[in-house]
Amino acid sequence: MTALAPLPPTGPEPLVGPDFGSYSATDVRWLLTDLSHADLEAPVAEREAAIQSGRAHYAESLPVEFQPDAAYTELFHRALAEQGRRVALATVALLHQIRARRGDDAVLVSLARAGTPVGILLRRYAATLGWDLPHYTMSIVRGRGIDVVALEHLVARHDPADLVFVDGWTGKGAITRELAAAVTALNAERGWRLDPTLAVLADPGATTDLHGTRDDFLIPSACLNSTVSGLVSRTVLNDRLLRPGQFHGAKYYAELADVDLSRHYLEAVSAHFDDVAAAGEQEAQRLLAADRTPTWSGWRAVEEIAARHGIDDLHLVKPGVGETTRVLLRRVPWQVLVRPDRRDDLAHVALLAEQRGVPLVEVPDLAFSCVGLIQPGLARSEG
Repeated sequence: MTALAPLPPTGPEPLVGPDFGSYSATDVRWLLTDLSHADLEAPVAEREAAIQSGRAHYAESLPVEFQPDAAYTELFHRALAEQGRRVALATVALLHQIRARRGDDAVLVSLARAGTPVGILLRRYAATLGWDLPHYTMSIVRGRGIDVVALEHLVARHDPADLVFVDGWTGKGAITRELAAAVTALNAERGWRLDPTLAVLADPGATTDLHGTRDDFLIPSACLNSTVSGLVSRTVLNDRLLRPGQFHGAKYYAELADVDLSRHYLEAVSAHFDDVAAAGEQEAQRLLAADRTPTWSGWRAVEEIAARHGIDDLHLVKPGVGETTRVLLRRVPWQVLVRPDRRDDLAHVALLAEQRGVPLVEVPDLAFSCVGLIQPGLARSEG
């Protein structure tokens, strides 16, 4: 068993590139513990069996990093070319809403790891407006809660009311609920004034009033794992490797530097900022004036899908393009439901499904562009 590292006398400090991750130190400060030395990966089937049997929690280990072939990599680049402008537009719209809500003292706190590229894009667009917007990344684990040590670090340096939690997208809203429950409890316990609202590029599940769009469209950073997220793994919460007082952990896959597309993704999206600036600000004003009250329609849709397919555990239903892609990349999927009119936008989903032998089932009245299903009895959810 790997020895636990001693804690610094003043508590843990953020990790920054190039020592950790492939993003620059000015892009993000990682409130994570470096576990790059640890052997945490397991084959998908083996890992699922351990989780399903109750012998392990999903956050204690990592799936083996997906390495795309040439055909899939080409699909990623095509998706980025087709959707980059749309991601930029949603970024601009979201940034203006954050500024209207929090003012110039806002502090971005993205949820690792899907939130990290979004936080960096928000920070980079803010810079074009002359706004130096601080950006951190921290961990939240479904079923285990938020990293309190990371929040203590932030609250010691910033007004809690200024923190803005950021993620990539919503599905049924499991993380939205996890965040709200954790923040509500901490506010009551610590007297903090944290806002539990989650800011996302896309909110197809209608779970938050702070979003760039509610369309279920492909955010290309969902297509890959660490190679579009600064070469950093999803987060780990493992008592064998972490002691009290440390941040949640993650690995830095420095050996994948030759295939890293993290900065390429940011630059490709950022290149559209000038073009979409006016439209994005206008969309922000429209959204600010509209009724954006969360309806949780995504959660209700998931309940209906689960009932239709005889699934008792809602966490085995993964709605939306981002969550479906995750199922295909790192889980044991059963089938993928797709809306026929969105099929042309889901080439990467179709290719992954074909490679894994997963059937695509067309459902005309589907509430999302696609939904990934994990067969009951084979796997438990990661959230």
